[in-house]
Amino acid sequence: MNHATSILDIPEARARVSPITVAQYHEFPEFNENGNRTELIRGIVFEKMSKSPLHSAVASALFDLLRAFVPPGFWLRKEEPLTLVDSEPEPDLSLVRGNRSEFRIRHPSTAALVVEIAISSLSLDREKATMYAQAGVEEYWIVRPVEGHIEVYRRPESGTYLDRSIVSGDTSIQSLSMPGVEVRLGELFN
Repeated sequence: MNHATSILDIPEARARVSPITVAQYHEFPEFNENGNRTELIRGIVFEKMSKSPLHSAVASALFDLLRAFVPPGFWLRKEEPLTLVDSEPEPDLSLVRGNRSEFRIRHPSTAALVVEIAISSLSLDREKATMYAQAGVEEYWIVRPVEGHIEVYRRPESGTYLDRSIVSGDTSIQSLSMPGVEVRLGELFN
């Protein structure tokens, strides 16, 4: 058991955590004192998790599949920050409006599509849905390669996604936020 993590389950301990702002987070070095990369989630700094071979393979495959559909005026990003009100997550993939030159001095603050790959982080990735909905991320996918399906969150409104579904089997997922973007699950999970 990781005691540093489990202590956050205690309401009295959680109430004493000192959250930081995005501006304060930007003052931190790229790597923490343990030499690990971090991300800011709801004012709390988390070390980034190591990636399993399965996670890396699925992320790379999905990046390659999505790249073929990216229209002009959009940028497909892999493990790059989004700067939100109280967070700076680094989703596995994000598809943002604009091009690289627009983001030389700031990170995007929303996306048309965000993808997280959940091997061992499902609870945290589901919790991020509210954060992404509040940021106006139009569509959020949680890819679950072990189960062979994708949780799809769409239509953000008032900090929540109104539509939630699961796509599984030998079908395709079509993005509503990015018409023309389609991924066959068989290609992704095999």
